[in-house]
Amino acid sequence: MTTSGNAALRAARQALGYRSQSALADALNETARTIGLRVSINARTVRRWESAEPPWPHPEHATALEALFKRPVTELGFTPPWSEQAGASRPTSGGFTDTWATRHFTAPTSTLPGSVANDFMAVTVAHRHLYWSIPAARLHRSVAEHAALGADLLPQVPESAKPLLARAVSESSLLAGRLEFFDLQQPDLSQPSLVLALQAAHQADDLLLGAAALAHMAFAPAFSEDPSRAEEARDKMRAARAFARRGDANAEMVAWLDAVEAEVETRFGDTRRALSLVHHAEQTYEEHNPESNPSPAWLDWFSPIRLAGFKGNTLMVAGRGREARETLEQVLADLPDEAIKQRSIYLADIAAAAVLERDPTSACSYLEDALNLLGRNWYATAMDRVKAVRQSLREWDSIPAVRALDDRLYDWHTTVNSLVG
Repeated sequence: MTTSGNAALRAARQALGYRSQSALADALNETARTIGLRVSINARTVRRWESAEPPWPHPEHATALEALFKRPVTELGFTPPWSEQAGASRPTSGGFTDTWATRHFTAPTSTLPGSVANDFMAVTVAHRHLYWSIPAARLHRSVAEHAALGADLLPQVPESAKPLLARAVSESSLLAGRLEFFDLQQPDLSQPSLVLALQAAHQADDLLLGAAALAHMAFAPAFSEDPSRAEEARDKMRAARAFARRGDANAEMVAWLDAVEAEVETRFGDTRRALSLVHHAEQTYEEHNPESNPSPAWLDWFSPIRLAGFKGNTLMVAGRGREARETLEQVLADLPDEAIKQRSIYLADIAAAAVLERDPTSACSYLEDALNLLGRNWYATAMDRVKAVRQSLREWDSIPAVRALDDRLYDWHTTVNSLVG
């Protein structure tokens, strides 16, 4: 007699000794916590998974299932939705075309030399450097495909080479997620990339990369500015800090986590808490000794100058226009010439501070400078800030400076870039 429902998952559950659906739910939640994810799976969810037509699991749920059962979810009775459409190709995220477990737990078809890990890391390092100068849309494809290749190679290299290769995969996945979230404005695409960065960090046993992936996961709920997602963002930050503590993070890494949490709190309106975090980051940075305790090479997106940029933005959101403007003008003066993306962000923030000081002409001048930079190096996050400041100039719509700004903001080049970004 044929048993109805998802027999594969039920059999796998029973094989691990979980007699009830509730017991499996508890085990999955605990497994998720051990790899840095916070999910809420209950018996009702498991019941749906064990039904005759189980739904495809949420990405983080699939990660927990694969980590617990040590096999891909396709071997647990789940059918990918893309396979049900004739001729349909699987949607990719960050260039990944299979689950992590499919690669990690599938027996290798060949054995590769350990030197592959060193060669792969060399390309990862090159991508890290290219991020600051290559247009994001062009670089993203290369980074995403590189990360996917690394995940494919992991089962095929010797055990001694796996930690290095896994670190490189984690860093590449993290860069893919940063490109998707900040540069290309595809937050839904970035989250699976960040989950994979976290899982690769787990494979490498690299707690600091894990902390970086978790902190980046906090940006999506924070940038949504949906109050109901505040706890989601704060939970990711608590997890990131826990990983950083266990990984003996240095002062610079701790200061960066303070800055990220300040961004989270700013987005949810608690600028007092955010400025307190910035102050703590400034104090922490004073303890940083790069010679005796250097930061990971991949932590190249943070510096005292960029911390001051976080501070200026928070001051601006707090309505302290003069302080924000002074802080950000100093940031621009100190910023390296090659930091084009950050410069466009800070110009938009200074413009917002000028609006607070009721100086629309200066605001328009700063925004035009930002648009000139964006014309050479597109950065979707900066364009968002430019447009937000333009909205705040509505009471001055009739003055020549604002009209000239609109001509620049809505020319062919900028308009097309905004749409195809």
